[in-house]
Amino acid sequence: MMRRVGKPPVPGKTYRSRPGVYAILPLKGRFLLTAQLRPEVDVQLPGGGVDLGESPLQTLHREIMEEIGWTIARPRRLGAFRRFAYMPEYDMWAEKICQVYVAHPVHQVAPPIEPDHATVVMSGEEAISVLGNDGDRFFLDRFLAMRP
Repeated sequence: MMRRVGKPPVPGKTYRSRPGVYAILPLKGRFLLTAQLRPEVDVQLPGGGVDLGESPLQTLHREIMEEIGWTIARPRRLGAFRRFAYMPEYDMWAEKICQVYVAHPVHQVAPPIEPDHATVVMSGEEAISVLGNDGDRFFLDRFLAMRP
């Protein structure tokens, strides 16, 4: 069974499955993250929804490029979680099925092209204190605990 994080589903709401992929991106002892600036600031692991016909790894590369403008190498899957959330940008209630990877940032080739997103670099401890969802915090905390 997949770990559920965050609040349980709201009774009476219909949730659409929304698979997505997200990445922990260590960079020189810190981590690359994205901040979604509207409707309010929400710091997140970079990533997003898998489009029809796209593989999770294709999505991971595309989303990281869109949200922070970086290329990545050697993605490795760490696990998955699910959470129930309202997605105002799509006006829908979603069961988000979130796969989490760790990957190596290679090169920043552009600024973020995703509207209202900014690249953020933080220490692991700073990131855990500001990440906007329990699943992102859980996986980053677990990743930090595995490091020497």
